Amino acid sequence: MRATLNIPDELIDEVQRISGQKSKTQAIVTVMEDYIRRKKMDDLLALRGRINVDYDWEQEEALELKAAEERETYGIK
Repeated sequence: MRATLNIPDELIDEVQRISGQKSKTQAIVTVMEDYIRRKKMDDLLALRGRINVDYDWEQEEALELKAAEERETYGIK
C-alpha cells in the first residue's frame, strides 16, 4: 500500500542507521514489525498470573495412547 507520511528526516535517518536498512520503506517496515512484536509480547506479559494453565502432559499422553489402542482394536486408522 502506498502512503504519504510526514516523518521527520532525523527519525528516518536514525531508524535506517540503527536497523541497517538502506531504503526508507524497509526501515519503516522493520520498525512497524518490531513495534507489533513488542506490543504482542507486552500483552502476553500483562496476562502473567491471570491465567492458570493446569496441563498434565502425562495424562494427555495416556489418553492418546488409549484412543490409539481402541482405534487399532476396531481397525480404524
